Amino acid sequence: MATILIIDDEEPIRALLRTTLEAAGYEVTEASNGRIGLERYRHRPTDLVIADILMPELNGLDMILELTRSFLDAKVIAISGRGGEDNVLDVAKLLGARRTLQKPFSMTQLLDAVRYELEH
Repeated sequence: MATILIIDDEEPIRALLRTTLEAAGYEVTEASNGRIGLERYRHRPTDLVIADILMPELNGLDMILELTRSFLDAKVIAISGRGGEDNVLDVAKLLGARRTLQKPFSMTQLLDAVRYELEH
């Protein structure tokens, strides 16, 4: 069973993603900010990370940079819901995110992205 770490400061978003991913057969862990997410990944690496960009303590861009520097094979999908964030999502790709999703996205879009990244 593939493992996924969700890093998002909004609990309702984490709960929705967790429910969707667990129903699809994935094992899910969560973190409420980039610093906690990085610690969890270092303690127990997962097959995929889904990370929000704008978070307190350690934002998604800094977390992605640190994660992909330390773990070259880390797979990250960056998500963001703030208006006009297309540039931030482009930066996330430059820092190592394999894919980006602009909120709101459908659960079908999420599952398609997750399946693709786990297969490649």
